[in-house]
Amino acid sequence: MTSRERVHAALRREPADRIPVFMWFHPETAVRLGAHLGIPPESVARAMGNDVRQTWVGNNAAMEGVVHERDGETHTDAWGITWVKEGPFNQILHSPLEEADEETCRAYAMPRQAIPSLLENMSALLRSSDDEFVGCDVSPCLFELLCRLRGMEHAAEDLAADPETADLLLGRAAELAVELSQKACAQFPLDWLWTGDDVAGQESMIMSPAVWRKRIKPHLARIVEVGRKRGLPVAYHCCGAVRPIIPDLIEIGVTVLNPVQTTSRGMDPSELKREFGQHLSFMGGVDTVDLLPHGTAAEVCAATRELIETLGAGGGYILSASHTVPPETPLENIFAMYSAAGISEEEIRARCSL
Repeated sequence: MTSRERVHAALRREPADRIPVFMWFHPETAVRLGAHLGIPPESVARAMGNDVRQTWVGNNAAMEGVVHERDGETHTDAWGITWVKEGPFNQILHSPLEEADEETCRAYAMPRQAIPSLLENMSALLRSSDDEFVGCDVSPCLFELLCRLRGMEHAAEDLAADPETADLLLGRAAELAVELSQKACAQFPLDWLWTGDDVAGQESMIMSPAVWRKRIKPHLARIVEVGRKRGLPVAYHCCGAVRPIIPDLIEIGVTVLNPVQTTSRGMDPSELKREFGQHLSFMGGVDTVDLLPHGTAAEVCAATRELIETLGAGGGYILSASHTVPPETPLENIFAMYSAAGISEEEIRARCSL
């Protein structure tokens, strides 16, 4: 099967030749794998068998899509957020509304003028054939974007102490995400629309489910509806203990949940599959905190097989780690994870020569 056929089959809960894969590699992991395989780091994901090609058109393009050579280098994005390279990633150096008063927050405008340049990020992914499954990532869409603009403390305080300002900013963030989504769906041959908003920690949600339903859910529904109207699967990314709002996500039309952090409260894969597997597909699950970097290859292989058998029973699963594969992960553990999915190192090396 082609990658596109494989992923669509899994999402329809139909048989496929193997479990589809969408793996994210830490930059240093990609360098190590590239050196091991004799290919450049940017070729690693495809060589390893990734079935989804995707990039960012939202604020994550500013965080992850801008690559600096040296620590300390900075850039300011269209939202007015200043980023600095620290180690392999960009971190927020300045949030434009962190110390802003109510009047300044209310006057803040989302960067609609940047939409054409943001959408240009998709150009490199334009499908050259029907073999490729193509995704467009408009995240972070709502609360997580407010955290970047206001700082997490102020963003959380706004929900409780200044809900009018929070609603105003969330509404404007949603309008931008809706417009980005509409134009991306119109311009590119997408196979799914990817949204996201980290609203949970390892033990619980950052806000109560009731507050999420009142303040966040209506805006998220507008974004999801863009993909639904196009007949596209809609994927939603939220780390941590997101279990309390999974029924709400299904209700508004989310069809794929990532990253399924199985070590978080309420995120047992067998329970998730039993309760929600008829309506929701899953992507993720392989633990990056303990299992991948510290387990044995045999343990990684066994745990991955169990995830495939559990979340992938009857289809509806895309294999991935619960975060980027960390640089301290032994290479044999990475290949053990792929082996559990039916992808051998020999097959990977064969792709390297193509």
